[in-house]
Amino acid sequence: MTVNDMMRAAKAASPVLAGADTSVKNAALEAMAARLLYRTGEILAANETDLAAARGIISDVMLDRLSLDEKRIAAMADGIRSVAALRDPVGRVIDRTERPNGLIIEKTSVPLGVVAIIYESRPNVTSDAAALCIKSGNACILRGGKEALNSSLAVSSALREGISSAGLPEELIQFVTDTSRQSAADLMRGVGFIDLLIPRGGRGLINACIENARVPCIRTGEGICHIYVDRAADIDMAVKIVENAKTSRPSVCNAEEVLLVHRDIAPVFLPVLRKALCDDRAAAGKTPVEFRADPESLPYSGGVPAGAGDFDTEFLDYILAVRTVASVGEAVDHISAHSTGHSEAIITSDSAAAEEFLRGVDSAAVYVNASTRFTDGGEFGLGCEMGISTQKLHARGPMGLCELTSYKYVVRGNGQIRG
Repeated sequence: MTVNDMMRAAKAASPVLAGADTSVKNAALEAMAARLLYRTGEILAANETDLAAARGIISDVMLDRLSLDEKRIAAMADGIRSVAALRDPVGRVIDRTERPNGLIIEKTSVPLGVVAIIYESRPNVTSDAAALCIKSGNACILRGGKEALNSSLAVSSALREGISSAGLPEELIQFVTDTSRQSAADLMRGVGFIDLLIPRGGRGLINACIENARVPCIRTGEGICHIYVDRAADIDMAVKIVENAKTSRPSVCNAEEVLLVHRDIAPVFLPVLRKALCDDRAAAGKTPVEFRADPESLPYSGGVPAGAGDFDTEFLDYILAVRTVASVGEAVDHISAHSTGHSEAIITSDSAAAEEFLRGVDSAAVYVNASTRFTDGGEFGLGCEMGISTQKLHARGPMGLCELTSYKYVVRGNGQIRG
């Protein structure tokens, strides 16, 4: 089946789901989760095929993104069930007005229709995206990356079996096996079929969609996330948060890439951080973090001098760019110049500094004394996420169910005419 055939099939099937009540959608999601678990062995075998092909070609942290095991598949099924447990976003009355002439006007949420997602080597996105689309009443077209092709195909096949067993058309979930640029271009040009296109991956993929798509497109994913350690920071807290944000899973978009440190605290804080992230990790047999530091930070942080592009790079690896700043304002200015608008944090015990940071930083998520790793649909109570939007229209931050709906005005009268 060609991409154009898939778009037509998804469009034709979408009204069935748009008109389904919550119980029907939840039953389909439960069946999808059950089938995913039932097919665990086949999915793991497909994943091993992908891993075998990728070893020696992609980095270890990217292999981690690609890798599945029984625990991760169980978590994917739990994610689907958590979406089923959420409130149905379709049919919500967002606003209600009664006009002087008696007309009752209700702004009511409705599905978008057909949502296409282009993503890279994370097979769990396949189940997250499908679950969110089904619960929000949308057909979905999934186009994964070549590194995870076998894994994602096995996952999507299980999900299609599940939704079909629940009495809904399996055409509501389409998976594109063609990983060429042409298939992505077909989705970008799917006017009349695709109601929203979501690219989820690196800068190249996102920019290609933004620049070439003829259908509505959301900018997501790329995260040059900053943590600023203020002069009034608790050092132990700051080390703990920076270590979590950088090392807990460096291959994801909410991982820290840039550390900004107030110059008053840098001589004390950076050596402690270097011990935790470099010396202690190496002694424990873990990958140490490589610091790429500006001239003022380098004597305290160690590492190597920062290059011209290091403060504009999403490393997705055990690498951290480090810079010393003179004030909260200078930290905010640096973030404004280099951030992708994803997630930023300040570590401080000074409430005035925290408020200045919150007012000045214009990103989708801004934290005080917490790790940027919390920018996630599950952590935000959304069940799972379609991606992290780094733009402002129509969605921003983790995209859950509500961000996959539009609205229409339902107007009720009793014979009114306009004079």
